Amino acid sequence: IEWHFGEIASSRVTMAEAISLAKELNDMHGLALALFYAAVFGYFELNPAVVEHLASDLIELSTHHNFSHLLATGAVCRGWARSASGNTAAGIAGIEEGIGDYRAIGSMLFLPFFLALKAEALYFADRTSEALDAITEAESLVERSEGRWWCAELHRLRGVFLAATGAEETQIKASFCAAIRTAREQKSVSLEKRAEGTYAEYRRQKASGSGGRGFRLPLC
Repeated sequence: IEWHFGEIASSRVTMAEAISLAKELNDMHGLALALFYAAVFGYFELNPAVVEHLASDLIELSTHHNFSHLLATGAVCRGWARSASGNTAAGIAGIEEGIGDYRAIGSMLFLPFFLALKAEALYFADRTSEALDAITEAESLVERSEGRWWCAELHRLRGVFLAATGAEETQIKASFCAAIRTAREQKSVSLEKRAEGTYAEYRRQKASGSGGRGFRLPLC
């Protein structure tokens, strides 16, 4: 919640306290949860080295204690980190394995988020049409589950991918505007700033003549 309100520094402190307290109390499940959310924070800041470190710790802990749900989430996060670091083949494979395990235990809540990570990994690998397919699947799952906490990012990523494939201007603009509007409605200052920043970069590239098929927009 602090992160969504734009209180980035305090959110880091709170998460560090959670990890420390879980270790002090020897609460291994609490520690696994804290490691997962800390990895998510690392993803928010597009820091693959931090994400890989935390996800690897989460995988080790979850394997030892048979936390199957958190083991799957760790695999997805580590897969994204490897993709963002340039190892896209191994990264995508790791994400797909994690998503498969997550589905197998009947979980759905984080699937749209995980599919967004998969879409980003596919984008890193220049497989943008497949990235759009992953976003479409995520949006379909949102309609089924009504878990809309990552909808602003799904809209923003769709705009990024549409721009990369040279889609119609109206489609691209609609996606970015939906991202900004959704973030505002949900009162997520951080996601609103991210959507506005990406849309501003799109307009800048378009005005300079560098837009069109094949140009890249920031993912964070």
